[in-house]
Amino acid sequence: MSTLLLIDDEEGIRKVLSLSLRKDGYQVLAAENGEKGLGAFRQNLPPIVLTDIKMPGIDGIEVLKRVKEIAPDTEVIVITGHGDMEVAIRSLQLGASDFITKPVSDDALSIALKRAEQKLEMKRRLKEYTHDLESMVKAATEELRRRYEFEDKLIQASIDGIVATNEKGSVVIFNEGASRIFGYSRLEAIRRMAIDALYPTEIAREIKEGLYGKKYGEEHIFRWKEINVKAKDGQEMPVRFSGAILYEKEEVVGSVGFLQDLREIKRLEQELIESERLAAIGQTVAGLAHCVKNILYGLKGGVYVVNTAFKSNNPEQLKTGWDMVNRNIGKVSDLVMDLLNYSKEREPDYQRCFLNTIAGEVCALMELAAQEVGVKIIRNFDQAIGEVALDPKGIHRCVLNLVSNAIDACHFDLDRKKDCVVEVKTALEDKDTVVIEVSDNGCGMDEEVKNKIFTSFFSTKSGAGTGLGLLVTQKIIKEHGGTITVESEPGKGSTFAIRLPLRENV
Repeated sequence: MSTLLLIDDEEGIRKVLSLSLRKDGYQVLAAENGEKGLGAFRQNLPPIVLTDIKMPGIDGIEVLKRVKEIAPDTEVIVITGHGDMEVAIRSLQLGASDFITKPVSDDALSIALKRAEQKLEMKRRLKEYTHDLESMVKAATEELRRRYEFEDKLIQASIDGIVATNEKGSVVIFNEGASRIFGYSRLEAIRRMAIDALYPTEIAREIKEGLYGKKYGEEHIFRWKEINVKAKDGQEMPVRFSGAILYEKEEVVGSVGFLQDLREIKRLEQELIESERLAAIGQTVAGLAHCVKNILYGLKGGVYVVNTAFKSNNPEQLKTGWDMVNRNIGKVSDLVMDLLNYSKEREPDYQRCFLNTIAGEVCALMELAAQEVGVKIIRNFDQAIGEVALDPKGIHRCVLNLVSNAIDACHFDLDRKKDCVVEVKTALEDKDTVVIEVSDNGCGMDEEVKNKIFTSFFSTKSGAGTGLGLLVTQKIIKEHGGTITVESEPGKGSTFAIRLPLRENV
């Protein structure tokens, strides 16, 4: 009966999974948090650990790291929540054998455990193989006999690919796992192919340097790394590669390489990305529907006021209703343009231009709107900034969004006694970076609002905005390779800072 350690802070999940695992023949050790789980692991050293990622205190990622430090051969399966793609991929990079998402299905759990058992068996066999292979090189006749025997009984049963060469770099062992990866049969590979035909140029060069140039005692182990190898049909195959130079009596006798097929993991990653994409589409549609609904309410209200004004022959009421209709038509236009800008992948149209000129044009454009709500715009431009390579339309859109938001923040401020000011500042931070800052002394934001402002359809303007302006701004800045940050305090205002790297050539 195999022993398995289960770590999860939810008692219900621990009970359900423990019952299911015991039914499948496992002896289950259960722990309610990472600290107790690590204690149980040190005491029992189970070969398989099943741990939740998100737990108070020591989380699943830290558990994975410490388990691998204590017993590197332990297979760790992590349980992630829906949407934790980056965490799941990071766990695989840290050595997790697999990941499954909540709610945990019996089929997914069974497949993950089967893979873990197979990998444990593979590691055991590979350890035996390495030990036996070094013994086999003592005599040529004994070496040949043992290699064939080992291929038949052990190497061919390995899930992963094993490729060994002699001291000249010619392939002498090519197991079924390698055939599945490369597409060549053993007959095509053994004694007929060299490492240059199988490995990428960099890996082949490192192995040949080890075969021809290194002396005994120097570094001769190639650590695990992800590479792409080219199969027989020309297809690029993702694998994890590790290898070593083999010696006998301080003489190089060959090399061995181990290749783990990553196609299934990459497929799972792609499925996870696709599920994230579908979830994002659903969220976007829901937000869009809410935004359009609010605009429709405004249009209906405006139409109602216009119709009422026609019936009562009231010019003032007619003007009010028509203004409502115009404002909401403008919202529809803004929403469509923001959606188009956000959804369209594009490279910045770099041109030689003057950043101060762009910032000045935005200030002039917003001057009247600022005056109408009692806001003063201050220009503070660094004259040391000369001609730079930027996408002028994109940067103009970004600065315009920030200045417009700053004016609105002052307008929405409940403190009517303060003199409202919006400052637009440019600066040359160093030889390689320019900075654009837009500051206001308006209503400001708390931490909760700051954490949401760069999410889709979130607006602080009580229905007056589309919720896409900052999202579009962030996208344009990222396309330039730059960053946008914000500092804000309720009642004291906000400062948005854009940092853009300078380009030498357009």
